[in-house]
Amino acid sequence: MVNEIWKNESVVAHTACLARSLKHWTGRELLLAVGDAREVAAKVFGAPFVLVSHGMEADPVLNYGNATALALWEMTWEELIHTPSRFTAEVPNREERARLLDTVTRQGFIDDYSGVRISKSGRRFRIARATVWNLIATDGGRCGQAAMFNRWEFIP
Repeated sequence: MVNEIWKNESVVAHTACLARSLKHWTGRELLLAVGDAREVAAKVFGAPFVLVSHGMEADPVLNYGNATALALWEMTWEELIHTPSRFTAEVPNREERARLLDTVTRQGFIDDYSGVRISKSGRRFRIARATVWNLIATDGGRCGQAAMFNRWEFIP
């Protein structure tokens, strides 16, 4: 059941990676959540902001999206985790998205990113003030990138 995907141990561990990596790069907490790892994963999954991440494949595939991200991109969990992240942007905006991710790779993170994205049904929306950061595995190596934002507007 998608509304309980956060109970999956791999999702709990990934949520911890998201939080640990954000703290490493920015000094900020992902969510001021108190509790064990599963409780934190539940709170992050149900949070009112968008949180999404992808892995390190040559054509990175999304590997996490909280409930707000799933609703915004109009996808199920299964659809999301099989979607190359480049498909979250329209073709003309993919070059700009690639430059953004290259900058994050070099710098570790960026704050205040804005850009246009597209949902599965083709609905366009502009995101604003997004934080995008590199994910760090427990062994210290890079394991992907994440983005978080709470401001978006649909474009007619």
